[in-house]
Amino acid sequence: MASVTALPMQPGSGIGLVQVTPTTSPQSQQSSDLITQLRDNVIPKAEQGTTLKVYVGGQTATFDDFASVISSKLPLFIAVIVGLGFLLLVLAFRSLVVPATAAVMNLLAAAAAFGVITAFFVWGWGSDALGMGKAGPVEAFLPVMMLAILFGLSMDYQVLLVSRMHEEWVHTRDNARAVKVGQIETSRVITAAALIMVSVFLAFAFGGQRVIGEFGIGLGAAVLLDAFVLRTVLVPAAMHLFGNANWWLPAWLDKRLPHLSIDPPEDPPAPVPLPEPRSGRQHAPAHRS
Repeated sequence: MASVTALPMQPGSGIGLVQVTPTTSPQSQQSSDLITQLRDNVIPKAEQGTTLKVYVGGQTATFDDFASVISSKLPLFIAVIVGLGFLLLVLAFRSLVVPATAAVMNLLAAAAAFGVITAFFVWGWGSDALGMGKAGPVEAFLPVMMLAILFGLSMDYQVLLVSRMHEEWVHTRDNARAVKVGQIETSRVITAAALIMVSVFLAFAFGGQRVIGEFGIGLGAAVLLDAFVLRTVLVPAAMHLFGNANWWLPAWLDKRLPHLSIDPPEDPPAPVPLPEPRSGRQHAPAHRS
């Protein structure tokens, strides 16, 4: 600690404030360790045998507590969004392997994006050069927000890619052909959409705001890897390796799941109107014997 200052109190007041200034920055690990040391060791000894009740508050302690809560709930959050995405793809494509592949790829994209953020901001490989401060920890809420946005974008790419493959599989029952046709016919759309989104996200990094820059760099890197590596290379390669197992679903599960369709059913052809009978008296044709 750099200093400890007791703020003035009114006579007879039962509440007092003590300001503690650490020697380290508010976001450093040493400051977090100091808060833990005060709460777990120093304060309990001072309270023992008295009616004294001490709370550690302030902006630094609040942010540290918020980060601890977010970190403890992050595994549950990941399990929920991965589980819901898996269930949706099972209902849409009547498969277990395709949703499992999508879940693994989504997690790989998220992990790679967090690696880029760590190198850029925590290790300081580029944050100082772009005017977003020196190396330091990222905001606690960033992983949750990024995961939610990234999984939504990844599901869009996955549904677009696999829906075309599934359509071809239903018509031909040829997995190799279905994967090739789906990749060829959707790659341009995925590439164009990804380039637009990457350009928009990377523009966030040039505003000089660290929090906005973290979102821009993280999401831009995630979309770039997802569209140009995962959806166009790894997913089709994995589906080629799995073969017909991509579209396998146990019969007992297939009977219990509702049937959903990615595309609306085609409208039936309109009936052709019959010609109206001519007006006037109709004469029967003459017959010769």
